[in-house]
Amino acid sequence: MDTPSPSAVPALTTMRASRWFTGAPVTDEELHQVLEAGRWTGSARNRQPWRFVVVHNRLVRRRLAGLGSYAGHLAAAPLVIALAVDEAAGGEDAQFDAGRAAQNMMLAAHLQGLGTCPASFFPAAHADEAGALCEVQHPWRVRTALSLGHPAPKPPGTSAIPTGRLPLSELVRRVT
Repeated sequence: MDTPSPSAVPALTTMRASRWFTGAPVTDEELHQVLEAGRWTGSARNRQPWRFVVVHNRLVRRRLAGLGSYAGHLAAAPLVIALAVDEAAGGEDAQFDAGRAAQNMMLAAHLQGLGTCPASFFPAAHADEAGALCEVQHPWRVRTALSLGHPAPKPPGTSAIPTGRLPLSELVRRVT
């Protein structure tokens, strides 16, 4: 197996959630690259328990933004990618696999200079409404969506969301 390039680590550690976007459109090629990264994500027993719904419609994006406590950024994004998951066919790993696909799509966007931010739809009634807005039917369920666009500067003011990361000394425990 090939060893990852040392340049991959900075690409991973510089990715940040983008909640504000410019008016610039996402090109078809940029979107294609993001979706390909999701498609090629590994999944438990290669079940691929996801489908990707690209939401262009502004009204649908606004309605999705109202379904999560921290989903407001979906309304401002030029595109939203909703992840529909078949939890029954995907088994207990389905949502984990969907998270892996979401992260791969977010990294592919970041590497193209695009910004993303995930949103979660809870409680279950919100996930059901998100699925209806995304025109998916049972057994598919939408619990997660990604905003996608060209990042804009953060507006002035103080964020309620903490920044930074805990040091490795607080996160890592070694068992020898």
